[in-house]
Amino acid sequence: MAPATMLGSTGGLLDRFGRRAVDLRVSLTERCNLRCTYCMPAAGLPFAPDDALMTAAEIERLVRLATDRFGVRKVRFTGGEPMLRHDLVDVIARCAALPDAPELSLTTNAIGLAHRAAALYDAGLRRVNVSLDTVDPDVFTTVTRRPFLDKVIAGLEAARAAGLAIKVNAVLLRGVNDHLAPDLMRWCLDRGYELRFIEQMPLDPDHAWDRTSMVTAAETRAMLSESFALVPDEAPRDGAPAERFRVLARTTDGGVGAELGTIGIIASITESFCADCTRTRLTADGNVRSCLFSDDETDVLGPMRKGASDDEVAELWRLAMWAKPRDHGDDSDDLVHPTRGMSAIGG
Repeated sequence: MAPATMLGSTGGLLDRFGRRAVDLRVSLTERCNLRCTYCMPAAGLPFAPDDALMTAAEIERLVRLATDRFGVRKVRFTGGEPMLRHDLVDVIARCAALPDAPELSLTTNAIGLAHRAAALYDAGLRRVNVSLDTVDPDVFTTVTRRPFLDKVIAGLEAARAAGLAIKVNAVLLRGVNDHLAPDLMRWCLDRGYELRFIEQMPLDPDHAWDRTSMVTAAETRAMLSESFALVPDEAPRDGAPAERFRVLARTTDGGVGAELGTIGIIASITESFCADCTRTRLTADGNVRSCLFSDDETDVLGPMRKGASDDEVAELWRLAMWAKPRDHGDDSDDLVHPTRGMSAIGG
């Protein structure tokens, strides 16, 4: 039975397995000012021309449909690097002014955030997820191929001063920055930033990802437990990708001391959470993706530009989500490697 028949014109984004998407990720650009080794080649990638990307007004319309028609409550803007959109503040302000305004957040590398954090907060942004794999300047340059650690730290400080909640996302690379994970964790705990370790995913455009070199969530937990005590958070995850832990200090006699904060570990590959997925995605060029790892896309921007009504666009979106796969495979040979890389899909 088709979802429109089941739900009517104002139903949510259900799939065949009973999941309902209430969390929208919107990519704003494919461009980035870093060249992280696990995301993009050193020479960069061919990017879609600007006129192929959603405008601020088109993003507003689609977010309005998501919140009004589908009950989406959270919207996170991603990229590429969203800070490279000159109209980013306008995008945030438009979505914050919607009648059913969702919770707005932004994934960024924080380069340029120092100059825009206050304006983004004033526009309605309430959280940033900052990608930061290490606070060692030399290792940062090795991973990102750019010597911009000072700009990232300045962006984090400005975000905190502006009142934005902060999460830090880190990918551990074997033999590169994995041995520095406890140092990064201490650095974030000292500043009140909630750190998320994310398993490296097969989203590199040159398909060089190899699961044998991936630092697993289990390895990350074991490594961190040598310096800290990790206690699973009892609060329900409610579809969140991160498993959260309370972090307690280790005492000199091997006991447990004061609570220092919380961290999250996202085991996208080895401990899949597909059964509880609540996400739907829009690429920067206006395609609905029901799954980060799936190559199935449904164009909604093209029909919009040809005059499609809200009902017609909503139906396309519903049908795209109804076809969402059960899962993306696991750490076996069934794991799907998307044709598009992360910078083109949006996180």
